[in-house]
Formats: sequence, C-alpha cells, structure tokens
Amino acid sequence: LPDIETPAPATETATRLPKVILSKGKTKPFLGRHPWVLDKAIQRVEGQPEDGDVVEVANEQGKVIARGVYNSRSRIRVRLYTWGRLETLDDSFWRRKLEAAIELRSKLGYITPDGAARLVFSEADGLSGLIVDRYGDYLALQITALAMERRLPTLIPMLVEILHPRGIFLRTEKGVTQAEGLSIRDGLHWGQEPQGPMFISEHGLRYGIDLATGQKTGFYLDQRENRLAAAQYVKQRSVLDMFCYTGAFSLSAIQHGGAAEVLGIDTSDRAIALARANADLNEITTARFETGDAFETLDQLIEARASFGAVYLDPPKFARSRHQVADALQAYHRLNRLGVQLLQPGGILVTSSCSGHVTREDFLYMLAGVSQRTGRDIQILEQRGASPDHPVSATCLETEYLKCFICRVS
Repeated sequence: LPDIETPAPATETATRLPKVILSKGKTKPFLGRHPWVLDKAIQRVEGQPEDGDVVEVANEQGKVIARGVYNSRSRIRVRLYTWGRLETLDDSFWRRKLEAAIELRSKLGYITPDGAARLVFSEADGLSGLIVDRYGDYLALQITALAMERRLPTLIPMLVEILHPRGIFLRTEKGVTQAEGLSIRDGLHWGQEPQGPMFISEHGLRYGIDLATGQKTGFYLDQRENRLAAAQYVKQRSVLDMFCYTGAFSLSAIQHGGAAEVLGIDTSDRAIALARANADLNEITTARFETGDAFETLDQLIEARASFGAVYLDPPKFARSRHQVADALQAYHRLNRLGVQLLQPGGILVTSSCSGHVTREDFLYMLAGVSQRTGRDIQILEQRGASPDHPVSATCLETEYLKCFICRVS
C-alpha cells in the first residue's frame, strides 16, 4: 500500500457529527447539489472537526442539507458527497461511487486492453477531488482534495481489486498541493514500474506515454473525439499544430484526415522527442516537430509569410482563477489573431480552451474580436467539449471546462 504520511480520517459513527452552519442566504447552491462550500458561505462550525473528517452542512436554522468532508486549510472548506438521504461516508459508499464511474466508461466502450480513458472525473462522478485515468495496465491518480488524499489507503485497494492494474501512479496539480494542504508527491505508489516504454492505442494510432513526468496524467484524454472530428476538415491541407505536446492532433490529421503535412510546435524538448518517436512508431513521415515558444514562433512564421490550410491551437490553462480571466482572454485573443493571420482563405481553425473560468460565451466573444481585428470572417462549424469519459455534472458546471471550436476562416 502507498506510504501516505497523513492521519486517517475519523471514522463516521452513530455519534453526532460536527455541523457546519451556513450564513443566511447562502443555502441555495447546496440545495441545488453544488459540491463546494466556500469559506465565505459559512457562519460558524459546531463541534471540532479535524481536517479530513466528515461533517454535516446545515442552513442557519440548523436543518441538515448535505454531508461532506472538512478542510480548514482550503478555500473550499467542505466538499459535499451526499444529499437528501445522507448516506454514511464509509468504505461501501466510496466503493459504490468508484464502481458506478467505472461501469459508465465500460458501457461507453472506453475500457479496452491497450486503450486509455478517464475512469473517474472528480465532481462529475460524485468524487470531488479524485481523478483516475487508465493507461493500459496502469492507473494514474490525480488528487486535488485533502478529502481524497486522506482516503487513499481505502481507495487504492479498492481500485486494485476492481481493475487489477500492474501499477498506480499519483500525480499532483500545480498550486493545488499548497491550496489544499496536501502532502503526497508524484510517483509510483503501488505496484511495479512499467518494464520499458508505455504505449496506448487511440483510433488505430499508437502513442508512447510518460506516466511519471508527462503533462496532466500523461496524455490529453479529453481531446480524444475532437482529434478525430478536426481531422475530417484537413484533407490535403498543410497543418500547423501549436502546443502539439506528443503529437496526437498532428498524427490524427495525417492518418485520419489525409493532411498533406503537419508542423507541430511545443515548448517542451521532452514532448517533442516523444512526438517524433510517435510519428516513427506509426510510420508517418509527413509530420515535422520542433521546439519553440508559441507566440514567438507564430510571429516568426508571419514575418516569413508562411501560410497554412489549417491551424490547431490547444494551449495550456491561461486562467487558474476568476481574477485571471481578463488576462487569459487577452492571451487567447492574441494567440487566435496570430493563428488566423497564418490561415489561407477558407482555412480551418481548430481552437481550444481548457480554462474552466473562461466560459464558452467568453470564448465566442473573443473570437468575434479576432474577426473584427483581422478583417476575416470566422464561421463556427462545430462547438465541442471533452470526450464522454469526462462527463459534465449539471449541478457543477465547473466540470464543463474544455471548449473546442472548429471554424472556417474566409
């Protein structure tokens, strides 16, 4: 079992649980089953819960609304997991949640021997703070909440029993460790290291995966269906793939879309090396990958009067909080304006945002500004989101973080 240097959470018993009392007028989101109780919504705490303990959340009259896990160190003071019937948050509860999430992916056809899929998507599966991705015989867990870190000694044996992996890696997200007061570290926490390179298959293409140090949990699983959709628009076109990472959009454009050639750019030397290896693995010779800063490279290509039949823009998260949205939209505007300038008339723009705080409407207004600034008409052909193994919770719209637009630029 993993060596987690944190105390186990207090076991919920028939004794009275600590109670978090909401401020007047703050109950509506939680009656609506939103899972995050922020510190500013709380009037007082009755009892003395330790971080990681189960608590009840009640309105100002003391009527219990939901049950969740407490963390005094986080702005999200309580993460809610059960409403109405108020189930006990015991081992059987967590197992039921895991099994339901995994069963969904199985029914969607995403669990295959050499495939990859997101098996648990945090709030979207009622498991706030836990992400489980499967890469062949290995699992990658991303922990974004103390509630889930404290329950790893329970969750990992369950995942082993249900899925029979060879190994389980833990991954953390930038900024979350400090915000949540986590003590876990990236790396293998159960089982054995892969013997040699790790490979997965997606839509008939094979990709090498870096589970230990790759971005996210090793691959951009959320763009799976978007890669295939975008490829249908690029037949015999030259494609520029910015932020190409390990080449999945690029190789799909050639293999499934019949693109004439692709130039992929990424800032990471490691990612570019893996992208080149992936091209070789799939015997694709018309994809070229280079290391470079995105904005500098775009400026250089414009100065050199380069042009492309299609431009893919899939940048990292530009806004990690609401306070950064304005700056993020400026960055998206500049990025898309430069991309449009490189497009031939009638070219295809595939542009994405994984910044959850930037809404779909924000992104549309940004594209309207790009159209006005460049004097080019932008026709939106498809508005897409994450693949179905990343479902959106109707009561936690923060789970709709990925926006992908396929556009024609005249």
